[in-house]
Amino acid sequence: MKKSHEIREWQLEDSYRSLPATFYSLQQANPVPEPELVIFNYELAKERGIDETIASTDSGRDWLVGNQIPSRSEGIAQAYAGHQFGQFTMLGDGRALLLGEHVTPNEERYDIQLKGSGRTSFSRGGDGRAALGPMLREYLISEGMNGLGIPTTRSLAVVKTGQAVQREKRLPGAVLTRMAKSHIRVGTFQYAAARGDVSDLKALADYTINRHEHTVSDGKNPYLAFLHQVIEKQAELIANWQLVGFVHGVMNTDNMAISGETIDYGPCAFLDQYDPMKTFSSIDRQGRYSYGNQPYMANWNLARLAEALLPLLASTKETAVQLAQQAIETFTPLYTSYWLKGMRKKVGFIDDEQEEDRSLIERLLKIMSDHNLDYTLTFRQLSTEGTLPASIENMEHCQTWKKEWENRVNQQSRKKSDIENQMLSVNPFIIPRNEHVEQVLEDVEKNDDHTLLHAFLVAIRDPFKETEMTKRFAQVSASKTPYITYCGT
Repeated sequence: MKKSHEIREWQLEDSYRSLPATFYSLQQANPVPEPELVIFNYELAKERGIDETIASTDSGRDWLVGNQIPSRSEGIAQAYAGHQFGQFTMLGDGRALLLGEHVTPNEERYDIQLKGSGRTSFSRGGDGRAALGPMLREYLISEGMNGLGIPTTRSLAVVKTGQAVQREKRLPGAVLTRMAKSHIRVGTFQYAAARGDVSDLKALADYTINRHEHTVSDGKNPYLAFLHQVIEKQAELIANWQLVGFVHGVMNTDNMAISGETIDYGPCAFLDQYDPMKTFSSIDRQGRYSYGNQPYMANWNLARLAEALLPLLASTKETAVQLAQQAIETFTPLYTSYWLKGMRKKVGFIDDEQEEDRSLIERLLKIMSDHNLDYTLTFRQLSTEGTLPASIENMEHCQTWKKEWENRVNQQSRKKSDIENQMLSVNPFIIPRNEHVEQVLEDVEKNDDHTLLHAFLVAIRDPFKETEMTKRFAQVSASKTPYITYCGT
């Protein structure tokens, strides 16, 4: 693989290679014959000081697919472990290549990773490639999450490789260029702990603190403070997922980023009808990662991080365990606080919290669950019209709830317009609806038609704005066929 001399401004740094070599494997992307740009994220490029001309040059497309590498960059596959559906496994980047770190004009640091770039030393029999549909799907959902204001990895580009990949059938191959604050995972710490080398574990923790939580480095116990910081970020992140009805689908410990970003969009989807036990993934037959279980699984994952950090938390195991347990016990109240704060905004409660607020919210969710109401549209209608869906509005228990809600809203000192504006600012008009995502993918994959793709991106990047153009993306079909997602490997 040759160096690229045409894209001089892409001088990536590679601070991750300062870690012991056990944390990565030097790797090159497998060249592809006919790279063809499917989509480039000009908005993200501008935001992060990336020269957008790479989308229009042959050498730029070669860089985005891994045929060339930027100046000073050396590709690596990261090593990590993970509890996958509860089973511990030593893992690593089986189809991803970390090229280095892009430093923005504001001195922010972002990993640049190629996903689907070919086999690595961690591929374990896989081909290391990715299909166009799942890579484009990650691009769409991550842009939708960013539009909703939820921390997430972002996608810079999707490039077709000119090669087919064999899954259940032959599919067009593609590479996703992904940006993240880092790709350090709970599973990265599990990997270090499982190897039993405390010096390596300390090196990883010091590096991560310096990169993400440098404010805690001078404290009395920086590793404990670091654990608390990660717990708080995850509590807020999972609350944000719940507030918009997002189901990640595969919350293994290797899919939980230390940075607090949403990462690894595999069998994810958004709720249509509200169902706390809803799953979409074809392999989650027991509902381990259902919508309602996500806070509990985040807590479980964080407990695994705390276990990995035990040798750094205190000089004795007994004290370390006690400190870890105390830290993990903060997750539930933190999550509940973030969730309740967000839910109060969704139902228009601006003044200080009142005793009946949580009960009103939980009763609304029960109504939504009992009557199979659409999660997003119910909150949006409450914001715009102050009513529940017509199908249930005349039911006695629904009328009772509505009157109590109206009384609570009217008790507030704020103007009605202020309350409505707050509700509209947190209750999206559209989300990346499953059926619309699938239609976009079908248009691109089967017909090479990008019209709907670009219209959909405009809509989900501004999901709180209602326009004539975006109304079609708020519609929900009457189909009763269960929506099923797949890991897309």
